[in-house]
Amino acid sequence: MAASVYLFTGPEFGEKNDRIDSMKADFKKKFGEVDFYRYYASESSVDSVVSDLQSGSLFASATFSVLREAELVKKKEELESLSKWISSPEADSSKVLVLVSDEYSVDSKLEKLVPPENKKVFWGLDENRKEEWIRNFLKKGAFGVSLGVEDEAVSLILDLVDGDTASLRSECSRFFLCFPAGHVVTADDVEKILAHNREESAFTLFDAMSEVDNPPAKRLENALSILQKITRSSSKNSSPVAILAGLVSCFRRLSVWHTIHSGGAYVGEFDLKKNGFTSRKQRVQYERASRIWSFGQTSAIIALISATDMDIRTSSTSLGETNLFLLVYSIVMKNGAACVKYVPSYEN
Repeated sequence: MAASVYLFTGPEFGEKNDRIDSMKADFKKKFGEVDFYRYYASESSVDSVVSDLQSGSLFASATFSVLREAELVKKKEELESLSKWISSPEADSSKVLVLVSDEYSVDSKLEKLVPPENKKVFWGLDENRKEEWIRNFLKKGAFGVSLGVEDEAVSLILDLVDGDTASLRSECSRFFLCFPAGHVVTADDVEKILAHNREESAFTLFDAMSEVDNPPAKRLENALSILQKITRSSSKNSSPVAILAGLVSCFRRLSVWHTIHSGGAYVGEFDLKKNGFTSRKQRVQYERASRIWSFGQTSAIIALISATDMDIRTSSTSLGETNLFLLVYSIVMKNGAACVKYVPSYEN
């Protein structure tokens, strides 16, 4: 029997995670006791993933493994290891491997290992579908509470929340705890509940750094304030490595924005959506950022983030926050040039 290998790509985290959860539930119903594993390609070797799939368990009749950050799997030995397992006698329908990436594609050789029917790209929702999703989610309700929502409130939610359904679900769920059944959520409600309690992240940090209407010194002040809030929080995304992963994702997308707009060519709705710029908020944000950092500067920033990541992983943990602050200074004040020595800035 052939191995069950799947490849899910794209930035729509919510629908992608729902699909994996549904597969897990069906798998458990079919096989009973199941060993579930989750790996990240930046932390676990492909050999260890394959080893767990091959060995199985004395107490479970099936194994369901999810390998995230699949875009990082591209070394020849990694691909050969996966290929051998897929074609081996041990790889049957009781062994499932789901390769997951938030990018739109992975290495072509890795993609060829997955049957076409087992591949799916989870595109980001466009603005109209997000508005519909919010209304349906609040109407369907939770905890016995069903809510309505004003059009202005929907627009404000989309301005405040990253547009994937996982983020929208997490933020909109707060309304069920704050209002009685039948309440109609207003823009004031959104302002009080979401805007005043918004959790800072690498993405809000990028937003602050790319406020083109502010001078560099002000952007630096705002960015460092947000960075300090993130590092002081107890969130799972507050570690230096997680912050860097979020930042590099933002600047890679900025690089894509520059690429599709190179030469001054007109970029239509289809091309924007195909490249992941599905919402009005994203398009405004990256157009704004493109006026601060050129394509070359964006490439330099991505290289600097990677170098900082390496420094943090190999040096004392006490220096991680210092390295992050220096990185933000280099991005905002020096457009990606590394800090050789401190040079005071007197810009307003």
